[in-house]
Amino acid sequence: MGYVSLSVSTGALLLFGALQLTMTGFALAKGQRPGLQTWAGIVTAFAGLIYLLLPGVSTPPLFSAAMMITAGIAWGVYTLRGKGAKQPQATTGWNFIGTVPLALLTMLLFRADTQLTAQGVILAIVSGALASSLGYVVWYSVLPKIAPTSAATVKLSVPVIAAFGGVFLVGESVSPRLIIASLLALGVIYLTIGATSTSRRISTVALQQGQ
Repeated sequence: MGYVSLSVSTGALLLFGALQLTMTGFALAKGQRPGLQTWAGIVTAFAGLIYLLLPGVSTPPLFSAAMMITAGIAWGVYTLRGKGAKQPQATTGWNFIGTVPLALLTMLLFRADTQLTAQGVILAIVSGALASSLGYVVWYSVLPKIAPTSAATVKLSVPVIAAFGGVFLVGESVSPRLIIASLLALGVIYLTIGATSTSRRISTVALQQGQ
């Protein structure tokens, strides 16, 4: 609902900003101390996202902004809880089944604004039950292998992927801004993950030597 009163760019910045802060804050609270390269990667990747979305950003209504920030926090918590998933397929399946009563309740509460069409229902099922669920199965499988800060940074690739999806699927144009922002975000994501992996290897070696 937050997107109804927000531009896509504003909504994306609020959503991914809240997600980034939630997951990075959790990592810090758990005692993880990212190195300088990781911090530089997080900041630079987010700067790439801002650069990509900046032309469409506008001052958001307070209520809509609060809803989008809440969604970002919830997505961050959902991702962090997914790190402990032992069976990604079953976990994702039950999570999606659990959302059905909430979706039906929301439709009832806002039935005056609800419009159902056969095409809309089919697209929603394909988007949610198939594409999103498969995406989360893959994501849950990867999560135990990466640090929360790396996971948060990787999430910043979503708007870039969506932008290129618009290029290939609906014929949107490729702009220099998109190329620059994509190189910033994806390149720094790679460096951030590499830095985190190196830190983990060093920590493992240090523990083994201490024993």
